[in-house]
Amino acid sequence: MEVFDRMKELLTYIAQNLVDHPDAVSVSEREGDGETVLELRVAPDDMGKVIGRQGRIAKEIRALMRSVAQRQGGKVSVEIID
Repeated sequence: MEVFDRMKELLTYIAQNLVDHPDAVSVSEREGDGETVLELRVAPDDMGKVIGRQGRIAKEIRALMRSVAQRQGGKVSVEIID
C-alpha cells in the first residue's frame, strides 16, 4: 500500500471520529507545489467540529499529518474544503 493511501485512511479515520455524519467524510488527493495535498470534505454542519475553536483541531490534524508524512519521507498538507 502506498504511503499516501495510508495517510488518506488515517485522515478519514480521524475525521469520521470527530463528526456526527461520518458517511459524509471524504478525502481526495492532489499534487501541490512539491507536496501532496489532502482535501478533507465533511457535512456542512460538521465543519465546526473538524475546525474547532480558533482552528485548534484543524491545526492539530495538520501537524499530525505533516509529522506522519515526514517520517515516511514525504510532504503533505491538509485543506478542509467547505
